[in-house]
Amino acid sequence: MAISRAEVEKVSLLGRLLLSEAELETMTAQMGQILGYVELLNEVDTEQVEPMAHAVEVSDVFRSDEVRSGLARDQALANAPQRDDECYRVPAVLGDS
Repeated sequence: MAISRAEVEKVSLLGRLLLSEAELETMTAQMGQILGYVELLNEVDTEQVEPMAHAVEVSDVFRSDEVRSGLARDQALANAPQRDDECYRVPAVLGDS
């Protein structure tokens, strides 16, 4: 499938690319080659191939969630610049308090 220079200009406009005359010629030739390759792939018989989301088997790479104890309150508040017995103390942001 050939692609016209006008189509390449339209794609470059949509992509907000400012291409010179030489770049437009190069891109027209290269995009034509890419579309030719895709056209070649359309000739491959895929009738017996089951549709899939990935080309390779994908498995969960995350570890399983496990409940475990967190920091004690004193440890969590240890480096706080201002705190009371239970919480961090921060300046009021939404008015007087």
